[in-house]
Amino acid sequence: MNKLIFANLIHRPVRSIISVLAVAIEVIMMLTIIAIMIGQLTGQKRMNNGIGADLTVRPGNSSFLNGIGGAPVSAKLAGVLGALPHVTVASPVITDFSMGDAIEVLWGIDYTTYNELKPFVFLSGGPFQGPYDVIVDDVFAGSGKGFHVGDTIPIFKHSFRICGIVEHGKGGRKLIPITTLGALMGGSEGKASAFYVKVDSPDNFKLVEQEIHDVRGLADFKVFTMDEWLSLMSPENFPALNIAINVVIGIAVVIGFLVIFQAMYTSVLERTREIGILKSMGASTTAIVGVVLRETAVLGVAGVFVGVALSFAVKTFLGQRFPTLYLDMGLALVAKGAAIAFVGAVCGALYPAWMAARKDPIEALAYE
Repeated sequence: MNKLIFANLIHRPVRSIISVLAVAIEVIMMLTIIAIMIGQLTGQKRMNNGIGADLTVRPGNSSFLNGIGGAPVSAKLAGVLGALPHVTVASPVITDFSMGDAIEVLWGIDYTTYNELKPFVFLSGGPFQGPYDVIVDDVFAGSGKGFHVGDTIPIFKHSFRICGIVEHGKGGRKLIPITTLGALMGGSEGKASAFYVKVDSPDNFKLVEQEIHDVRGLADFKVFTMDEWLSLMSPENFPALNIAINVVIGIAVVIGFLVIFQAMYTSVLERTREIGILKSMGASTTAIVGVVLRETAVLGVAGVFVGVALSFAVKTFLGQRFPTLYLDMGLALVAKGAAIAFVGAVCGALYPAWMAARKDPIEALAYE
């Protein structure tokens, strides 16, 4: 039977190749698109892991996502927070969602206090020297044709001079003076989106949170530890993202299912006499179903391997072409995508297999 299965696949090479590619495309769709979606959240975690703060403080009506909500509160609150007994540094930040040349979140920072959270590691250049200076991270500097200190880049239709290039992880790819970003946003001078706070001891996190809420006007402010804040950046906290992921999986499964269904259905019709011969020789219904499903399994396994290999090739290409784009293609996602594609392929062959098993051997032998 195994020889028969491989003989059938080799005898119809075009159909076999198309079936393998259909499963591979299904895998590529799932892994690549979902990796890009999840990668945006993973990227946010990586971009914020070097800020150096212990707590993040945000207005009660604001989103925990950077760049959403503008700058609704006074930046002078940083002084109030910094005066609390166990707070060593409080730094105001403006984050604004930009859809200029690329979709990104711009960061406006107060350099002095932001640097006190955790000093910048400059690879070249240095701090702001003027209001239209920008600090960029090494990932952005390495994108495109590469950027160097002294180059100019457009931000909000203004030319900014790159004054320094730092190691990534300090929040945004591009950081400009908070006063400049506030002015460019219009009406946000002296405002902030969030505050990053450093505490004298981890044992005092809860105490500082209570102290913040005890300050008049700050009772409804959201206070998260950095670990708590970063943990919110998961698909579970984004219903729309989960829906998008399920839609992608659904479309990919339908494509793979239909191609395998058509290939195996046609294959069964073409092999009607062969099935009649097998049944006349005593092959059971289970054996006939097994032949079709095992043939599909071979196609499915081959398609999964090709799809996974091409998915990693696509990931590598996109990573080189778009260095600022994160693709989170972990082993769990690969295993899930492979399993879904394989099961979808086998399901696509169930009806053709059942149809083959039901054929009457006399009619099958007489089939022309």
